[in-house]
Amino acid sequence: MSPVPTSGIPTSDVDLYTESARIDPYDIYAELRALGPVVYLSRHGLYALPRYDEVRAALMDWQTFSSARGVFVDPEVNARLEGITLCSDPPEHTAMRSVLGRPLRPDRMREVTPRIEAEADRVVERLVGRGRFEVVTELAEYLPMTVVSDLVGLPDHGREKMLEWAEAIWNTQGPADDRAAAAGPAVEEFMAFAVNDAVPGKIDPDGWAAQLYEAADRGEIPHAKCPVMMLDYVTPSLDTTILAITNAVALFAENPDQWDLLRADRSLIPHAINESLRLETPAPQFSRVLTEDHEIGGVPLAAGSRVALLHASANRDERHYPDPARFDITRRPSDHLAFGRGEHVCVGMHLARLEMSALLERLADRVAGFGILERRPLINNGLRGLDRLEVAIRPAT
Repeated sequence: MSPVPTSGIPTSDVDLYTESARIDPYDIYAELRALGPVVYLSRHGLYALPRYDEVRAALMDWQTFSSARGVFVDPEVNARLEGITLCSDPPEHTAMRSVLGRPLRPDRMREVTPRIEAEADRVVERLVGRGRFEVVTELAEYLPMTVVSDLVGLPDHGREKMLEWAEAIWNTQGPADDRAAAAGPAVEEFMAFAVNDAVPGKIDPDGWAAQLYEAADRGEIPHAKCPVMMLDYVTPSLDTTILAITNAVALFAENPDQWDLLRADRSLIPHAINESLRLETPAPQFSRVLTEDHEIGGVPLAAGSRVALLHASANRDERHYPDPARFDITRRPSDHLAFGRGEHVCVGMHLARLEMSALLERLADRVAGFGILERRPLINNGLRGLDRLEVAIRPAT
């Protein structure tokens, strides 16, 4: 935990983990940005970077902003997860990321594109034909659970639990509150599965999980890393993509003029994906630890300070994005920070973009507009978005 800040550093006692803050943190973020480039969060015992320039600079400087002592809030969780891909620095991180990223490279994505597009055709045609559907479970979960889980190659009983495990793992990324405690048993269940069941002989020999063990056999990574590296195929490939797809549909339902623009010009799809990720960032924050005394925005911080990088706040920084709360798919915000930057940029972002593009393309063919019938927010310590989104659609003529 960081020491109490010296005078001159603004302090806030806001709690980013109340239910209301998880549902709508944007007023809190604006308050923090107004206080300065660095704010001490007294409830959590760490410093926060709420503005764009400082978050981006930190993401690009792994030597100073280290991930090796964990990237979450609770010290016990950080200590337990030291050494996993997310919680490591080069050269260890480079070796693990190289192995993890092989099936996720753009050239490998081209191989799975026909399958993803065919499944996108199937699900969109079925749902649009009904006139209304629940976006999270019926649309957004479909590609991750039918295609991605198959590519990972876990045993069937593992696939059935992937969503439950992933949500629980994300819930441990905040303080040691009731949500984190409730998630504990599911996290332990996943780790036992990773050690005992997601192993050669029980996994698809052609799947991504098997490739981890093959890399270990070649000496590229330690065998002991394989079970925890399974986390990287379960958590990021599921919830964040599911939330991103759901958020995009909700934004288009709320901004029908933007849906009309996209339907008229499909070249806007990549920009629409970036804009929806900027405006509604599924993973709002991660933290780092300073390896040396360092000045951020003119504010001196001591080595060993834990610093929260508020990606979701940075993505709405009015200093960087004019009228940041407006959803504008012509904005082209390719510099958003929802996928991170630098050494820890999201290894699965090409897959996420492919899934989102396939669905938006086909929805644009068949849907003239969306109407929201019901929505329910997700309450999770590491994620933000919707747990339920029921929509009615106006079919394209």
